Amino acid sequence: MSGADILALGGLLAGVLFVMGLKGLAHPRTARRGNMYAMAGMALAVVCALLGPRVAGYIGIAIGLGVGAAVGIPLARKVKLTALPQLVAGFHSFIGLAAALVAVGMFLREAGFGLVDAKGAVEMAVGTAIGMVTFSGSIVAALKLQGWVSGTPWAWRGRHVLNASLVLALLACGVWFVGGLGVWPLLLIFMLAGVLGVTLVAPIGGADMPVVVSMLNSYSGWAAAATGFMLEQPLLIMTGALVGASGAILSHIMCTAMHRSFVSVILGGWGAANGGGGAAAGGQPGGGSVHEAGIADAAFMLGEAERVIIVPGYGMAVAQAQHAVKELFTLLTGRGAEVTFAIHPVAGRMPGHMNVLLAEADIPYDVVQELEEVNPRFKETDVVLVIGANDVVNPAAQTQAGSPIYGMPVLEAWKARQVYVVKRSHRPGYAGVDNPLFGMDNCALVLGDAKAVVEGLVQGIKHG
Repeated sequence: MSGADILALGGLLAGVLFVMGLKGLAHPRTARRGNMYAMAGMALAVVCALLGPRVAGYIGIAIGLGVGAAVGIPLARKVKLTALPQLVAGFHSFIGLAAALVAVGMFLREAGFGLVDAKGAVEMAVGTAIGMVTFSGSIVAALKLQGWVSGTPWAWRGRHVLNASLVLALLACGVWFVGGLGVWPLLLIFMLAGVLGVTLVAPIGGADMPVVVSMLNSYSGWAAAATGFMLEQPLLIMTGALVGASGAILSHIMCTAMHRSFVSVILGGWGAANGGGGAAAGGQPGGGSVHEAGIADAAFMLGEAERVIIVPGYGMAVAQAQHAVKELFTLLTGRGAEVTFAIHPVAGRMPGHMNVLLAEADIPYDVVQELEEVNPRFKETDVVLVIGANDVVNPAAQTQAGSPIYGMPVLEAWKARQVYVVKRSHRPGYAGVDNPLFGMDNCALVLGDAKAVVEGLVQGIKHG
């Protein structure tokens, strides 16, 4: 067997490991094993790429690896789980920028020797366009997730006309580039695609950010696949296609779960306030004035409850309260209560964000239920404890046609006998939408840091 055959076999095995990794990630119980398969596949893919016949030297590669490791390892060690979504968005931006720079760099290197044909020009144009849309869109998403810019949709009239015009301009520049093989149309593609990434992501509201992160993941995969075509690397094409297809499928699944149009979401077609849904001073729409409760009151009700549902949200992640929540879960179940965790498809800032936090705290998988499973159980529940969530328990999604989240399936927490919402303040959630739940008679806010409040609940139940 020749060296080329061995490398081809190694690439095929890496692809199989990637597929096994994706399959493992389909369920929490097998996710750790799936990650190990994927890591092994990536290590094998890197070895095969380094041993490929087109590699002329290793000095530049070693320098690049060293710089990347010097930046990436400390960053990975320091980043908190709360910042993981924006970190992922940042990684997507790097992939997109790399794809675009590879395309431009290859053209500048090969055009002078007349080595760029029509096929290569198409690959360069596509790689540049997808790469720059991914880069700039991911930057906007990361800034929103980090809170450096508002998560409120930046909607404006005529944005769809602008986006359509940018797409047509990109197509025209692509035809110009393939026909003339000049540097100016490629640079125009570079700039126009960067603008398009911003105008596509900016109008998307905070409630849709998990879908956006998933979609940008898909874009980064297609950008990598385009780079694979340019570099004639079948393994990179296969890897990029797997990432691109899986990200697109996940985004479609999430949109279906939210009763949203996949095309509408990625084009920023919803998420802007349409009027309505506003709160009157001192209260919430659809209800009376907001009620507040002390930790002792909530602890007493939880201690007496037979059925409890806990709804985790981004506030739990920010406060790093998952381990305190595990202690509360253990305490309540030890007293004979039936405790369930309710997870919304878009809870947190990226797909599976809450599942990751609960798994980190060793909360059993069998008590963690998705929206469809848990919604029928709220009416039989004594106490619902909402920890740092807002938009996913907002009844305006069902009752207020003018609300930006109208039509989105939500956790029907208000049907329980008593609801306690742990929040830092009365302010709306990430989507910027007021919540009528807070004005209902069976709901009370427990204000404070989520970790401190949950720890107080534990002590209150123990000594109550």
